[in-house]
Amino acid sequence: RSEIDPNSKHLKVLDLRISDAGIYTCEYGSYTVSISLHVFKLVISSDGHFLSNEIPELTLIQNSSHPLPDLNITLFNSNNNIVRPELLLNKTRQKYILKLKQLEATDSGTWMCHVHSNSPLIKQNISFDVKVLGFQNPDLERKYATVDSTVILSWHLNFQEIKWKEGFTGQLNWKQQESITAHELLDFNITARGEQHVTKKPSRFWLEIPGSKPESTIEVKLPKVHFNHSGQYQCQLMYNRRYTQSKIELVVMKVSANPVGPLIRGTEMTLICQVSSLLPSNTHLHWERANGTQMDIKKSKQHETKVEVKVNTAGLWNCHLIEDNERKITLNYSVEEAPVWTSYVVIGASIGGSVLVFGLACLCITSGISWQQRRQRAKRMAQARQYLLENKTCQCQQ
Repeated sequence: RSEIDPNSKHLKVLDLRISDAGIYTCEYGSYTVSISLHVFKLVISSDGHFLSNEIPELTLIQNSSHPLPDLNITLFNSNNNIVRPELLLNKTRQKYILKLKQLEATDSGTWMCHVHSNSPLIKQNISFDVKVLGFQNPDLERKYATVDSTVILSWHLNFQEIKWKEGFTGQLNWKQQESITAHELLDFNITARGEQHVTKKPSRFWLEIPGSKPESTIEVKLPKVHFNHSGQYQCQLMYNRRYTQSKIELVVMKVSANPVGPLIRGTEMTLICQVSSLLPSNTHLHWERANGTQMDIKKSKQHETKVEVKVNTAGLWNCHLIEDNERKITLNYSVEEAPVWTSYVVIGASIGGSVLVFGLACLCITSGISWQQRRQRAKRMAQARQYLLENKTCQCQQ
């Protein structure tokens, strides 16, 4: 593993190892020159391949023929910012273990470990690569949709940007509530060459996998959103029995009326605007009438999932979902007034119904009185027959 340059007489040690540390002596005639070789070895856990939110460890090992010095270690990340890890020092000063904080996908790149010592004087930079496989999405993203609309959910992976050369797998799960078991919608695998293969699983609602999309994107399409499609869509990446994940929470909004149908003059209708899950504190529902006044505005209270407004006149009403004073989605409901003849029909039907009820009541009362009279007459006749029978019996005995 070593060779001597015949011209310069320099000694070259190939594939340097920690055990190569020591004193190297060059003798030429009566001249002797000795050089002490101090060797450092930097080992990074998982061979520098991590998933988002993992905590890596660096191990710095030194070896020398002289007493080992106390090292001052400074760590720089890929953005050339100083990182302050937790340092676990071995009593013999031979091994230093540096425990870093959780990594993010943006931490990928070349890092630098600067080793310094005053006695003996050491200034050594050791570079190493860190690859953090993950999502360009946030860990939790919230997306809003209206009933019957089309929604596309996308997760953007960073394996192409960081030149990840290892294969990995993943899956997309959905669950409507935090405590409910997740349902697998699809699984996928990315080959070492960066090719994506997706398999859709049977599910209770229709979803599509768009054909034209980048290899680094996991994407599903809900062509017609239903209210019960809401919930958490969780994309997981798995590599060497470890995993990381990113969630998109789909919140669905709908509007309805009670009673359904045209508004009859003189009656009242309740408009209901509702979302599928609790809203954060910076988000609320907002009913307002088109071209209306401040009196025609109704807002939901904090963490409410629905807001109701009562109307007694026709017009267009809009329900907005507002997050941080920004309208995210809007649904409208047009209240139409029933034709005048419908009002007359309803009034006539009401009067007719009242008369019918009154007539039936009178009929029931009359029938009841007549039945009671017949019953009394029958009772009197029975008593008379009994009386005559008793008198005939007495005459026969005489």
